[in-house]
Amino acid sequence: MEPDGRVAVVTGGTRGVGAGIARAFLAAGAEVVVCARRPPDAPVAASGRAARYVPVDLRDAAAVADLFAEVGRRYGRLDTLVNNAGGTPYRPLGECTAERHARVVELNLVAPMTASLAAYELLRAARGSVVMIGSVSGTRPSPGTAAYGAAKAGLENLARSMAVEWAPEVRVNTLVLGMVRTELSHLHYGDDDGLAAVGGTVPLGRLAEPGEIGDAAVFLASERAGYVSGASLLVHGGGERPAFLDAARVER
Repeated sequence: MEPDGRVAVVTGGTRGVGAGIARAFLAAGAEVVVCARRPPDAPVAASGRAARYVPVDLRDAAAVADLFAEVGRRYGRLDTLVNNAGGTPYRPLGECTAERHARVVELNLVAPMTASLAAYELLRAARGSVVMIGSVSGTRPSPGTAAYGAAKAGLENLARSMAVEWAPEVRVNTLVLGMVRTELSHLHYGDDDGLAAVGGTVPLGRLAEPGEIGDAAVFLASERAGYVSGASLLVHGGGERPAFLDAARVER
């Protein structure tokens, strides 16, 4: 696909969804830089090529600026920024301080904005794009992860505003993810039986694979999506079966 020979930065690209996205860009022929606070257990690689890892705390604005300055010096361009880094522990609102919830918002909303602003000049010069990694948690109630859901809702709105302000030079879109099978899925859903049971609640009958998220990100970054900006692409297997249908025993 069109990313061949182009340069992509994937934040949080060392494991899980981020690694799946990085591998998809590598397979499409892009040069890929992944950043996170900790290095991957093994190089993130695909098609005989590996991503370059740079250690960065995305909540440190100076470090983020240095990252993109280094990308500019090394590659001379930046075509795609994928703001994937994020996440949260299960944390009911009343069980910890506002400051701890604010750190979740900082990682999931402020950090993507910081990275996008630091990357803007390189993206503008390349007429590139930003792909935000959102979540269905930002489109529905998110009990136990309320700060995360609020941040993801804000991220989607931020992307739409950026798409207007930065047009026509930079396109900005959001992938709205449902549940994805990663190396940490067992921490949330239990053993294989638990994963299968959770997957059974999705209309397509399973959790997404990281590579499928990567394919969607590559599409949004490519010329095939050249007229797509300010959009939210749902990658959630059809969503969630409404609970009232089960309560009323209504069959699909």
